[in-house]
Amino acid sequence: KQAEKTVHQKKEQSKTKCRKARRRHINLVVEFNRRQRKNIWLETHIWHAKRFHMIKKWGYCLGDSPTEKCYRACYRAMTKHCLLQDLSYYCCLELTGKENELLKQLARICSIDTGLTFEEASCLSGRYEGSLNLYRADCYPEEMLGPITFIWKPRDGSENRQLWIWMHPAVKQDILRELKAIFQCSEPEEIYVPEPVTTPIQEEKQMDVVLSLGKKRKKEDEEGEKAVPVKKIIGDGTRDPFQAYSWISQATGIVISDRTMEILRYRLIGPSSHSVLTETLKAASLQTV
Repeated sequence: KQAEKTVHQKKEQSKTKCRKARRRHINLVVEFNRRQRKNIWLETHIWHAKRFHMIKKWGYCLGDSPTEKCYRACYRAMTKHCLLQDLSYYCCLELTGKENELLKQLARICSIDTGLTFEEASCLSGRYEGSLNLYRADCYPEEMLGPITFIWKPRDGSENRQLWIWMHPAVKQDILRELKAIFQCSEPEEIYVPEPVTTPIQEEKQMDVVLSLGKKRKKEDEEGEKAVPVKKIIGDGTRDPFQAYSWISQATGIVISDRTMEILRYRLIGPSSHSVLTETLKAASLQTV
């Protein structure tokens, strides 16, 4: 009897959650948010998940190796056309403040003996991206933190500048800790206050409401989707949603912000990369207030 009851419950459950209802956009968003609680998905996750073996590293779910033998196709794209790689799992730290103060402290964690620094003229103007190795403050050539790439925002006439530093997630915490120490950024400027955590029972009720909305006509979909709050994933694989993501120094006025997963990063390889960008990106009309 117990087995018959279980089979009957499974049949009833399968009837209520048909494939058409599960594949509706709002149902997919709720399900995807639930599945990436522990390992964050990139914007291109769905495309990669259908074509790659996925691995879980550094708090992300990344494509590791293709399911088909497409190495020749990738090589052909790199040599003759264009190949795009999603590097959005790389971490981005934004530094904002006076240019002199930024350069003064950043000089302590790099050395001109290894090549260009943050003061390189071509990079400082914001025209080119630079790359270098970072060390602990005043410890060169010992205690290397890791390699990074950086780009300055072009000057706008004021003494305040913006600097974006990109690094691998494996070295992000060490570099962030060192930057907060040299700039004396100890006070959080912005702290994310998360929504109340929903229990499994509340999630089931939410899914029931979503499924009931799926039976309505398409004209009512917009109102129905607004009626159901869709939970968003805040944070990334290297930062807990409950932690601060921006710090300010009362002494220097420097602000360090964690922009990981807020600024996407793609790499285009191949002779057609420039033409792909020009056809994809359109210049916006300049609006004056």
